[in-house]
Amino acid sequence: MGFSGRSLVIAIPYLWLLAFFLAPFLIVLKISLAEVIVAQPPYTPLFVFIEDGFIAIQASLENYLFLMEDSLYWKSYVSSLRISLISTILALLIGYPIAYGMIRAPKRWRFALLMMVILPFWTSFLIRVYAWIGILKKEGLLNLALTQLGLISEPLTILNTDIAVFIGIVYSYLPFMILPLYANLEKMDLGLLEAAADLGCRPIKAFWVITVPLSLPGIVAGCFLVFIPALGEFVIPDLLGGSQTLMIGKTLWSEFFNNRDWPLSSAVAVILLLVLVLPIVLFQRMQERSTRAEG
Repeated sequence: MGFSGRSLVIAIPYLWLLAFFLAPFLIVLKISLAEVIVAQPPYTPLFVFIEDGFIAIQASLENYLFLMEDSLYWKSYVSSLRISLISTILALLIGYPIAYGMIRAPKRWRFALLMMVILPFWTSFLIRVYAWIGILKKEGLLNLALTQLGLISEPLTILNTDIAVFIGIVYSYLPFMILPLYANLEKMDLGLLEAAADLGCRPIKAFWVITVPLSLPGIVAGCFLVFIPALGEFVIPDLLGGSQTLMIGKTLWSEFFNNRDWPLSSAVAVILLLVLVLPIVLFQRMQERSTRAEG
């Protein structure tokens, strides 16, 4: 492969990012600097032709200033961060033992266990979320089972609460935590644990000293794969959380479709993207520095 072929291979991912990330982001950024009007599209143009062929730029930061002044939006950001962080921690606490159990299972069972993790993706996401409504409502399967077992005397109120949102997010995104953990743990040399046991190391200590550090890349990847989509989640808080649950994805939907305030909703989306991208960029730089230091 010549120089032109190598350049083409390198250019393909950059062209992909340019077409499907940078270009849409610039469009949203342009709309966020506009003002809402009753027209089609419902915002002022960024460039306006004036006399003598000159072009004037109409850009305003009022939408971003309004986001800082109105408590609804920063409360939505804070609530989204809280719910996403708790959901990610819960997914890690549930997903890590599952992934670890999968790699310690006999090899003939691993494919079946892996298919059980992937199997929910074969069903519509909306159907799975709607199914939790039937499970969590007062007359649902969960309250019915608990009542029949004599564990509760009256139905629990779970639906339309943050608990229901946590359940929905953890259930929906748990495979995204398990799969990178499984891929990382599968590469681990189990002989290291046997050697640690031969040297008198307890299994719990060997787990924290050997297994957890070696699986750290899988933990980070799984946490990112759960936290990032959960932060902008709209369907789960809308269906399971009810009107009292504040999340930025739900607020963005309301501004865009109900209020038809495209500039304000675009400003919400730009800030949300920055909240997501900046930690990832900082983490990558930390990883590069640690790699150079080890080298």
